[in-house]
Amino acid sequence: MRAEAAGGDHGAAQRRLVYLTPLPELDVPEELDQLEAELIRLFQLPPKAATDASHLGMAMLHRMDYLLTWNCRHPVNATLQKDLHDYCRYHNLHFPIVCTPETLIQLKP
Repeated sequence: MRAEAAGGDHGAAQRRLVYLTPLPELDVPEELDQLEAELIRLFQLPPKAATDASHLGMAMLHRMDYLLTWNCRHPVNATLQKDLHDYCRYHNLHFPIVCTPETLIQLKP
């Protein structure tokens, strides 16, 4: 996932990487590819949104409480979140709260 943060505008990438460098990298579970494909199918995501499905799958498999995103089109969409909740419940998977940084800040008093 660091490769994604390193892309784009060089200056912005350097600023992002400063925050990511001290963080440990998560292992990539074997189930991720299958889960990613299921999420793409479930949400009918376009090919360019495969990274969203991968991030979501990692959050689910690593039992993260929150997945922060600025992408409000796919993972933060309320209708899609309900479908995700139902999917997680049916498959006994962890359901992370997918939100923007702004909404997470509002959650914390």
